[in-house]
Amino acid sequence: MPSITLSKISWSTPDGHALLSNIDLSFGRERAGLVGRNGVGKTTLLRLTAGDLQPLAGGISIDGTIGVLRQSVQVGPHETIASLFGIEEALDLLRRAERGEADAETLMEADWTLEPRLDAALARVGLAAHAATHLAALSGGQRTRAALAALLFSEPDFLLLDEPTNNLDRDGRQAVIDMLAGWRAGAVVVSHDRELLDTMDAIVELTSLGATRYSGNWSAYRARKALELAAAQHDLSHAEKHAAEVSRTMQVVAERKARKDSAGRRKRARGDIPRIMLGAMKERSELTSGANVRLAESRQAQATGAVVAARERIEILQPFTVSVPSTHLAAGKTVLKIDTVTAGYVPERPVLRDLSLAITGPERLAVTGPNGSGKTTLLRLVTGQVQPLQGSVCVFTDFALLDQRVSLLDAGLSIRDNFRRLNPETDENDCRAALARFMFRADAALQIAGSLSGGQLLRAGLACVLGGGRPPPLLILDEPTNHLDISSIEAVEAGLRAYDGALLVVSHDESFLQAIAITRRLALVAAV
Repeated sequence: MPSITLSKISWSTPDGHALLSNIDLSFGRERAGLVGRNGVGKTTLLRLTAGDLQPLAGGISIDGTIGVLRQSVQVGPHETIASLFGIEEALDLLRRAERGEADAETLMEADWTLEPRLDAALARVGLAAHAATHLAALSGGQRTRAALAALLFSEPDFLLLDEPTNNLDRDGRQAVIDMLAGWRAGAVVVSHDRELLDTMDAIVELTSLGATRYSGNWSAYRARKALELAAAQHDLSHAEKHAAEVSRTMQVVAERKARKDSAGRRKRARGDIPRIMLGAMKERSELTSGANVRLAESRQAQATGAVVAARERIEILQPFTVSVPSTHLAAGKTVLKIDTVTAGYVPERPVLRDLSLAITGPERLAVTGPNGSGKTTLLRLVTGQVQPLQGSVCVFTDFALLDQRVSLLDAGLSIRDNFRRLNPETDENDCRAALARFMFRADAALQIAGSLSGGQLLRAGLACVLGGGRPPPLLILDEPTNHLDISSIEAVEAGLRAYDGALLVVSHDESFLQAIAITRRLALVAAV
């Protein structure tokens, strides 16, 4: 039975930062999703398994063949589908055989099933291409599909896939999801795509503490985590109750001691107790008092520590909840109106034709469609970056755009300085309080925007847009979940659920669209 076994694996970055430590994992004939925060080492673990990196300690045993899909497919100008599949010579042999130029010995080597198997592999990932198609002529998403088809063609015992649905449109994502749903060999998949993860047989959560395996798919994993969160909340409630009881007991002991000390002082004042007895009584009282104080302080420290540990566990399991000020957007107010717009970059080949659209009140509109259908062009029309070739675009309220690069933030400024720049009416206390709600507390608010990870950057953008005293009534988002880990996606979802303005969202992530309660959809079609 094919298997992958990782034993006591440790690995550090070139600067000595320990990224993985004593990782024990095994994979069999199953589909396992590997999840965790950005930077925790998921891709590194995949590269170690593939042999691209060598562990500092531990060993990796692989029984069977593996095929690897990396996040980006690098291609040369002359590479074709055939060269990606490694079948150029075999196809050339078939062409020579068809022309009658092959001898009997060569014909014995010909694989007449080659082209049907090639077509079948491409069809499984929904890619309309042929052996001579140049990879450079394909989009990034199409190259990802082609690389995945090449893996299927080679029929490995294990697939190692790193974010296979990144940069794919809805059809491409669905093709990958369907392919993995029907995959019966082994697969280890690094992904933030919850729809894809719901096709898995197991979820492996990678954290700074190690790797934990959960049986079942993503939904089963989340249900288990919800139970863990409920248990953590129960433990916190118990710890807080115990801490309060300890505090009350200390207060009672202190009051009792005060009364006893007062009585002793009155006795000494009357002078009816010998001096030597007074000294002994005082010494016993001081010793007992000191022991009681030390015992009480120890119990209080333990109770406080239990409360802190319980709160930290909840923050790990439920890291982000947020409330934001109201936009006060009226239900009947029109925020955007597009009237019979035709737009594009070459007048003879417009991307959008005769498009009309209106958003009224706190609607949440999702714009979907295949790559090339004009989704980004539509957002550029709304934000004024592109002018229509004909028709009109009117925005009747303030808005903010959060694109994939969160370009509204100045990369050279800190998060705090960006917030004050975008919300000049807020004072320092309001600024710090708003950023803290988005988990940028104390020195974390002083991080330079250009140094942030993708998830941190989008969270910072949301903090600066939604954390002010009066958020804009219209928020425009362009593929906000691309390249984010699931914790970051859930943080973005929490912020958007708390927002009461209008949303215009371009996204292929169906789980994300459902989580932010989209109320209407606009499906664009690629121009012919």
